[in-house]
Amino acid sequence: MQKKTPDYDNVFKTMKSKHKRLFISVINDIFGKDYPMDTQVEVLPSEGYLTEDGTADGGKDIKEQVSDFLMKVGGEVYLLECQSYDDGSMAVRIAEYAFIVARQSATWDIGHAVIPMPRFSVIYVKRTGRTPRTTKVTFTFPDGQSIDYESANVILEELTKEYMVEKRLFPYIPFYIARYEKEITSGGGIEDAVKDLEYFRDEMLRLHKEGTLSDDEIVDLMGFVNTIITHITNGNKNEERLVNVMGGTVIETESEKLIRQGIQQGIQQGIQIIIEMGQDVGLDDAAILKRLQDKAGLSQEQAASYLKKYGKQLA
Repeated sequence: MQKKTPDYDNVFKTMKSKHKRLFISVINDIFGKDYPMDTQVEVLPSEGYLTEDGTADGGKDIKEQVSDFLMKVGGEVYLLECQSYDDGSMAVRIAEYAFIVARQSATWDIGHAVIPMPRFSVIYVKRTGRTPRTTKVTFTFPDGQSIDYESANVILEELTKEYMVEKRLFPYIPFYIARYEKEITSGGGIEDAVKDLEYFRDEMLRLHKEGTLSDDEIVDLMGFVNTIITHITNGNKNEERLVNVMGGTVIETESEKLIRQGIQQGIQQGIQIIIEMGQDVGLDDAAILKRLQDKAGLSQEQAASYLKKYGKQLA
């Protein structure tokens, strides 16, 4: 039975809604921009795109489409589409999306309208012999004028893991494993896939420690990686090993760190109170050590260490 796991498109859209900041580096890399990572980002509504699908009786079925990513940054609008493979309709869909976006920013006066088209790019998770390097829409007019609306596509399989980390292209990382789909699903060797996952895990942990990735961002990115893994493996023998590369890593959040520190401080205060009360009532060291073992659950060595530490202060 086919597992119902989120596909590439859904992971991309979830990242869009939860971690839009991470897409600033993607915009910078694709379009040659240099927006700082703290630039204000506005995710624009993308509902309302209408396309026609053929029906069984040869008619047309109008249905709503939702674009992957519309983002406004630095006063400009960007349209990103994430695709597994080219389905032949992408250029038409880009034209539809772009015109509706442009309509929202259009300016007009009597007899004249200016329609600013957004910058766009298509991100291909996988590559075949048909995967286009550019997406181009050619607008032709009755007077013979012809205008090309074109942009380079991103083919993730051509990007190295080092480049993704260097350029901080975090939204691409969950999809990196797709280049090993054949090996993973056919029972071939997966050592290279494991090594690449370990590289991403270690680099993300490093960047998290440096403050480049927040607690939520690194935890979700690792979760997205595993979502794509389970989508590809569909429960086969390679799933557990691949998932464990990311899933075996425990990230301590700032809130968890404070809780842990508070517990540790509380335990130490409790131990200090036991020692202090024992000394106040005149117990000897042996009796205090026994209390520490019974009341605080300490080993004899731990109890002796705490008694040495706090007993001196209280003596």
